[in-house]
Amino acid sequence: MADDEVKLHGVGGSPFVARVKIALKLKGIEYENIEEVLSNKSADLLKYNPVHKKVPVLVHNGKPVCESLVIVEYIDEVWKGTVPILPQDPYQKALARFWAKFIDDKCMPAVFKVFSSIGDEQVLAEAYEQLGILEKELEGKKFFGGESINLVDIAGCFISYWLGVVEEAAGLKVVTKDKFPKLTQWADNFVNYPVVKEILPPRENLLSFFRKRFGKE
Repeated sequence: MADDEVKLHGVGGSPFVARVKIALKLKGIEYENIEEVLSNKSADLLKYNPVHKKVPVLVHNGKPVCESLVIVEYIDEVWKGTVPILPQDPYQKALARFWAKFIDDKCMPAVFKVFSSIGDEQVLAEAYEQLGILEKELEGKKFFGGESINLVDIAGCFISYWLGVVEEAAGLKVVTKDKFPKLTQWADNFVNYPVVKEILPPRENLLSFFRKRFGKE
């Protein structure tokens, strides 16, 4: 599919856009990166994603695909002859989808709430509960995908990289090595995975952004 036209509408600091970039990099797909300004969204972004009007949007031969995990699965389905992102076994594939959805529906909202309700012990306990479930899923594994990353690892890129930046900016540590040793080790393995390392945005840029959000800069 060397002649395919692939474009990605996104913003550099988004963990959701990073998911797609990691998938594209894993597959060795050349693409045009279109950097959006969310305060002044392009006409193309609004045309390609009229429902949510959000990034990321992948445009493949003129056809748009929206929502980060949907895009990652689409990439895996279309470019089959390279590194697989989802397991081939139907049951294992269903499990990967389950855990990716768990991260989006349970873990990330619980973590986000901690930083909008700093000091609320009940909110922190809920985040610990959800992250604890994820911690157990890593038992005996380097990555959620085993020895190599898969859909679940990609889904968790906010937890592996962005969360540490948010913690530093807010002055609040949620994921500690003592409480979540497996998640901590997984995060270190993931951010140092060669393909991932090439994609992640500069930490200092993110830190400056979140410090401003928390009124610390």
